[in-house]
Amino acid sequence: MKVAGMYFLTFCCFVFLLQLSTKAQYKSFTISAKGDTINRIDKKNLKLGKWVKRVEDLRGEPGYEEEGIYKDDLKEGVWRRYTLQGDPIGFETYLHNGKDGAQQYYSPLGELIREESWRGYNPDAPYDTIAVYGTGSNEIIDYKIVKAEQYSIKQGVWKYYEPVSGRLLKTEEWERNNLVLPNAAKPVVTGGKSLAGVKKEIQKTPEMLEWEKKNKGKKKVIRDGRTGL
Repeated sequence: MKVAGMYFLTFCCFVFLLQLSTKAQYKSFTISAKGDTINRIDKKNLKLGKWVKRVEDLRGEPGYEEEGIYKDDLKEGVWRRYTLQGDPIGFETYLHNGKDGAQQYYSPLGELIREESWRGYNPDAPYDTIAVYGTGSNEIIDYKIVKAEQYSIKQGVWKYYEPVSGRLLKTEEWERNNLVLPNAAKPVVTGGKSLAGVKKEIQKTPEMLEWEKKNKGKKKVIRDGRTGL
């Protein structure tokens, strides 16, 4: 009994010291239901590590909860979105706080309703090349080298599905934030940033493929954890 008591006392001391160390390292943080340290803000007021964010219903818009990773106050990698009841409704991928790659959105019943394809700028490249279009012609007449900024552009194929049947309703092709019309030689300019040399086919992440495989044929998917990370 004495040995067990000593082990318990040692464990309590370890937990206490760990909490003191965590408090000294971060300006604020939260302990999740699983015991994980989440929603950390460091001494420089930068978000980092696992985060769970809750947005309540507002002016008729449904609320949601999202979870993912922050690095130096910027969203990185896969972020998952859920209804406030815990049903998964979205997978988003980020590069330095901008959408990058495949994005998927679902109905509360777990039915795929939309796939998007985005391109985030390369944070390792300090400069970017953008196209200059002629007035009223949509023809590229020149290219300019500019300092890179944080942004994302629509790039690739977007697909829209009928929720119940899964039937493909519409497909859009985007090139450097410009909607490419069928049988058109040039994209319709709709504004925004430009970026060349990007693959157009949407590339699903391993997390998306695993989720689709696991929940194929299910009518409702219940979330099984708070952070899921």
